[in-house]
Amino acid sequence: MAGVAQRDSGRLLTGWGRTTLSRARVVGPLPGEQLRALVTARPAGGVLARGAGRSYGDAAQNAGGVVVHPVTVPRIHVHPDTATVQVSASTSFTDLLTRIVPEGLLLPVLPGTRHLTVGGAVAADVHGKNQRSDGSLGRWITEIEILDGTGEVRRLTPDGDPEWFRATVGGLGLTGVILGATIRLLRIRSARMLVSTRRMADLDALLTAMDGATDRYCVAWIDTTATGRSLGRGIVEVGDHLADPDPAAEGGGLAYRPGQPRRAPRLPVCPLTAWSAREFNGLHFRTAAQGDNVITDLAAFFHRLDALGGWNRTLAPRGFIEYQCVVPEGAHGVIRQILEAAQRHRCATFLGTLRRFGPESGGHLSYPRPGWSVSIDMPAGHRQLGPMLDDLDLRVAAAGGRVDLAGDSRLNGRTCAAMYPRLAQWRAAASRLDPAGVFCSDLGQRLGLRRAGATSPGRKHAG
Repeated sequence: MAGVAQRDSGRLLTGWGRTTLSRARVVGPLPGEQLRALVTARPAGGVLARGAGRSYGDAAQNAGGVVVHPVTVPRIHVHPDTATVQVSASTSFTDLLTRIVPEGLLLPVLPGTRHLTVGGAVAADVHGKNQRSDGSLGRWITEIEILDGTGEVRRLTPDGDPEWFRATVGGLGLTGVILGATIRLLRIRSARMLVSTRRMADLDALLTAMDGATDRYCVAWIDTTATGRSLGRGIVEVGDHLADPDPAAEGGGLAYRPGQPRRAPRLPVCPLTAWSAREFNGLHFRTAAQGDNVITDLAAFFHRLDALGGWNRTLAPRGFIEYQCVVPEGAHGVIRQILEAAQRHRCATFLGTLRRFGPESGGHLSYPRPGWSVSIDMPAGHRQLGPMLDDLDLRVAAAGGRVDLAGDSRLNGRTCAAMYPRLAQWRAAASRLDPAGVFCSDLGQRLGLRRAGATSPGRKHAG
């Protein structure tokens, strides 16, 4: 399993970025009574549910404690008449899409990988290319089933349990073990996408094009290495579902066919340097296809990186950092500062994306807010990387923005509190759902989410 290596004293767990390692006892799936007994026993180091391990940082790790993985067996119950689905936490998006697309239904929010689980997606309140128009996943959830810290199974709804619901959506698995969810779905008549792409000469042109986009889905790739007048140049991609089935490809009905990924090679050294990143980005900008109304499939549009299995190890053998933040309207100058800082420190940023965000879902720790979301990926190990990102954190916080906690591996608790003004409300709700502090994670401990600066009894960092 990616990101997990067996050791005598438990397992070493890491996130997709592979920059943090910690050891935990991994169990699961457990029948309901055994899972309840585990939680109510309050084991040393606490308990955390883990999904697919696709968070870039340490959100799905619990050093010295217990990690439940998988949490459940996959279960999918589709209700075509109401366009909803009841699904267990450990069901992957791949399995769910394979099941619902033939029914003319689609998950309303699709992040950049199909390999995550429903439980992980709820805990992170994931967003996609349509956040501006459709919000994040929390907006589409009608019920979450969790096992809380007292061993009670609860069914949380936005209207019946608003504070507990808002604490759990985007709550990073720290309010309870997510067992399943009921999600509203989109109705589609085709599993094919109509896509248009355009090159933009600089950051201002990129922002203007995205601000004026009217398609349901919109994302931009940024050349993170371009300088001078070309700073922030990139490619805007917009798209929407075909209004009717594609007769050439869907005569036998709708389907989700992701295909088999090609395995990325293992390299002994990191192929990414400031020079190679600049050459790669420049080549991609110059050669990327432009065009209107190009027809493609769901996997190619939403999950392009999944076509290359294990790319995180190939591009950055020592691990990599994804810095993802959102800044509010009028603060897009911070995006320029992020690009300039990465170039000044020669961080070999090999991937950058930009999204336009709309209304929040209401989750107390949910990442999306109105404004602009930018992410840049770079190899770990650069000696100036930490100080540079610490400085960017302060700039983002001062502008009223925030870092995405689900992908974070190095933010500090004080800056986190400045970025998330509803942290006090989250703590109050989490303390009622988990009064003994059973649920723990490396990220939660690092940021002092439950109690500023606190460490749960019996915890120790392992690995």
